[in-house]
Amino acid sequence: MEKQFHQYQNPAVAIDLVVFGYTQKQLSVLLLNRKDAPYKNGWTLPGAFVQMDETFQDVCLRILNSKLGLSNLFLEQLYSFDRLDRDPRGRVISVSYYSLINPELFTLTAGTMANDVAWFGVDELPALGFDHSAILSTAIKRLKTKILYDPVGFELLDEEFTMTELHELYECILDSSIDRRNFRRKILDSNYIIATGKRREGLKNRHPELYCFNKDLKQNNFHLNITLS
Repeated sequence: MEKQFHQYQNPAVAIDLVVFGYTQKQLSVLLLNRKDAPYKNGWTLPGAFVQMDETFQDVCLRILNSKLGLSNLFLEQLYSFDRLDRDPRGRVISVSYYSLINPELFTLTAGTMANDVAWFGVDELPALGFDHSAILSTAIKRLKTKILYDPVGFELLDEEFTMTELHELYECILDSSIDRRNFRRKILDSNYIIATGKRREGLKNRHPELYCFNKDLKQNNFHLNITLS
């Protein structure tokens, strides 16, 4: 006879967030220093268990607000992680999301369950608890792919920026050199950005043109076939 629903064991479900930032030509990720075991005083991605009356989106917003002091962020579901031993407390399935922000536009606040929250360069990470290294690695791979077909860069830069700053962002995320002339032509042909008619002041002997993102650009009309080296 088939088991009744209540006879099945139910694993816990958690949400883990990968929050990417970009400052000083470096891609960073936001980490939380835990107050409690497991991994007490260690660094992890911010996360929380799903309660019975919450959707995944509800939990994402709760994590952002109560653990990081953030709100109103771009969020996209990344992947589910179900390794049997991923959490020493028991059977826990993690549904991960990632977000992109400009750290200079936000003020971080560590919640009561954290010793601290801080930005770390993705190439300068401490040891991470749980399977969060695998989650972060997956998020970085997703970002490298997504930035070529989805105009997500505006989440990481200031409202107005130079072509050089945009070029540096792409080189940083893709971890590769990109031919400048090819990049400029592809970006302008894509209608991804719009010239503001203004120029950056204060640079010695240089006043580069300022651009802003075309936020009306439809995702399915965007694809950058740029040359990497």
